[in-house]
Amino acid sequence: MLIFRRLGFSLFALLLMFVKQLSAQPVSDSAKNASKVKTGWNVGFLPIVAFNSDLGLQYGGLVNLFNYGDGSRYPMYDHQFYGEISRTTKGGGINQFFYDSDKLIRKTRFTLEFTYLTEKALDFYGFNGYQAVYNQQWEDDSRDSLTYKSRLFYRHERKLFRTSVDFTGKLTGRKLKWQAGFTYLDTKVGPVDLNKLNKGLSKDSKLPDIPGLYDEYVSWGVIKPTDARGGRNALLRLGIIFDTRDNEANPMKGTWSEAIIAVTPAPLSSHQRGFARFALIHRQYFTLIKEDLSFAYRIGLQGVITGETPFYLLPYMIMSYSRTTTIDGLGGSSTLRGILRNRDVGQGMAYSNAEFRWKFLHFRLARQFFYLALNGFGDVGLVIQKVKVDRSAIPSTVDQSEYFRSTAESPHLSLGAGFRIAMNQNFIICCDYGHVADKRDGKSGVYIGLGYLF
Repeated sequence: MLIFRRLGFSLFALLLMFVKQLSAQPVSDSAKNASKVKTGWNVGFLPIVAFNSDLGLQYGGLVNLFNYGDGSRYPMYDHQFYGEISRTTKGGGINQFFYDSDKLIRKTRFTLEFTYLTEKALDFYGFNGYQAVYNQQWEDDSRDSLTYKSRLFYRHERKLFRTSVDFTGKLTGRKLKWQAGFTYLDTKVGPVDLNKLNKGLSKDSKLPDIPGLYDEYVSWGVIKPTDARGGRNALLRLGIIFDTRDNEANPMKGTWSEAIIAVTPAPLSSHQRGFARFALIHRQYFTLIKEDLSFAYRIGLQGVITGETPFYLLPYMIMSYSRTTTIDGLGGSSTLRGILRNRDVGQGMAYSNAEFRWKFLHFRLARQFFYLALNGFGDVGLVIQKVKVDRSAIPSTVDQSEYFRSTAESPHLSLGAGFRIAMNQNFIICCDYGHVADKRDGKSGVYIGLGYLF
C-alpha cells in the first residue's frame, strides 16, 4: 500500500494548523496594498518524511534561501539558492542544488543546477498515450491472483545525473529576452531491483519475480538495445522569451512566452546519433480581483525537429526555467496533475493547464508576510508525434491487445484543487490534488512541493 501522499498531506495539514494558531491579526486592505519590503536574507525550510511499503522510509529536507539586497526590487530577489537532500531506506534518493541570480553577471541572468536522482521505481507505461494499454488490475495485489502481476509492473529503475547552465539577457527593452544554455544528462536505466525492494518484507508482501513492462519491451525489441540501459547526452539550447509578468512566483497579470530549440549533436551523445527538439510555451495571467484573485493558463507544445529521441529522454520536458526536481511528463506533478506520471509519452506532445488562484488570507508572523491561497485547475494533454513501435519480434504467444491499441490518441484530462502557504511572495509551499477523467490514466494524485505549476 502506497502511503507517501497521505503522510505528506498530514504533515502539510499540521503545518497549516500551526501557522493559523500563531498568526497575528489579518492584514487590512490598506496594509495589504502597501509596500511590504523585505531586505537581506530570507530562509524557507520544509522537512520530508514519508513511507512507501515498496521503497521504504523517505527522510530528508529542503531549504530555499532568498537574498533581497536592499529591497528596492522586492519581490524580485538578487540571489536564490535551493537545496534538497532526501533518502529512502531502500536506495532511492534526491540530491539537488539550484542557484538563480541576475546580479552575479552584469545584465545577464544566470541559472545553475546540479541534480542526482536514484529512482528505484520510475513510472513507465509505454508510448503514444492511450495506444499503450494500462491494466490497473495487473498492479493491484488486492485483486484475484489470476490477474495480479506485480505492484511495480509499470516501473523501472533510473539513476539520473543532470547539470545545466543557463544565461538570459535582454534583446530590446525589458520584455524580449534571449536565452542560451547547456544541459548534460547521464541516464542509467534498468529493471526494478527486486532483491533490494523485497528486503525486509514478509513472504506475502514480497514483489513477485516476474518481468515488468520495461523488461518485456526490451526483450521484444520495442525498446532498442542501444537505448535499453540509458546513455549520456548533452543538449545545447537556444531560445527567445517574451515576459511581461508583474511577479515571477505568482503573477497577477502579464504574459510569459518562449520558443526553445534543444540540439544534441551526434558527437555529444553516447549513441552517436543526433537529434533536435523544440518547445513552444505560452502562459498568460489575468487579475479578477486586485491582489487576491487571478486566472492563469498555460499552453505548451514540444516535439522532434529531426532525428529520434532515445526512449528514456522522451518524457524530458523542455522549458526556459524550472525549479522542480523532476521535469518528466506528460502526467504527474509538473504537467498533468492526477494523471499517472509519464502516462502520456511520445516524440511530440501538447498540453494545457488552466487555474483560478485565490489568496483568501493575508497576515504577518514573526516579521514575515504570509498569504494562504486556494486554486482550482484543469489539465489536459496528448501525444501529437508518435513513437515508432516495432512489434515484429513479439512472440505469437503474447496477446498484444493487452499491451497495444490501434485506436486514435485522445486528450488526457484531469481536474483538481490545491492549497498554498506563501512566505514573502517567493517561498510557496503547495499541495495539489488532481483526479483523472478517464480510468485509463489511473485514479488521482496528491502532490506536496514548492511553488505554482507555472
